[in-house]
Amino acid sequence: MNLILMGLPGAGKGTQAEKISEVYEVPHISTGDMFRLAIKEGTDLGKKAKSFMDQGALVPDDVTIGIVRERLQKDDCQKGFLLDGFPRTIAQAEALDVLLSELNKHIDHVIHIDVPQEKLVERLSGRRICPTCGRAYHVLYNPPAKEGICDYDGAQLIQRDDDQPETVKKRLSVNLEQTQPLLDFYKQKGELVAVNGDQAIDQVFADIQEKL
Repeated sequence: MNLILMGLPGAGKGTQAEKISEVYEVPHISTGDMFRLAIKEGTDLGKKAKSFMDQGALVPDDVTIGIVRERLQKDDCQKGFLLDGFPRTIAQAEALDVLLSELNKHIDHVIHIDVPQEKLVERLSGRRICPTCGRAYHVLYNPPAKEGICDYDGAQLIQRDDDQPETVKKRLSVNLEQTQPLLDFYKQKGELVAVNGDQAIDQVFADIQEKL
């Protein structure tokens, strides 16, 4: 089964990706992992990607698509794959379609883990970090024994700037602007499968299994 996983930050994509990969025996392929592998293997495209990344620049689509091609031709993708973080644009999605047809493959489903924005703000802005030991807590889902204090070293927990509610809202709205055209693209093709991500982790996965 060839799958794409989509969802805004905080939707729980990473958790579900692990479960999907394990149960359906397909590799979980994130953009970052793909680039790191190509760079580690020293492929021509990996070297090209590194030169852009070292400058802090975006890797051009043609290089990214080339790296995707190399990754999808590896042995572990013969039974399928789970793409996460790619494609990010309509241009990339169209290029992926061309690439897959050349490889005699196609996308079976695009899984969208859908969570209301206010819930995502709650999830993301509830994070608290210990400045000394780095342990992470959540005010609702993983609170410390004593409010605002690290269980391990008694330090005062902090909220990082990028976890402030206003910053989180901005980040989510930018992400939504980028992903909505893609969701529409895959919906028109009949490949989009929406799953309610505002449930217990196991229930979300049960819904994914039912849809698949």
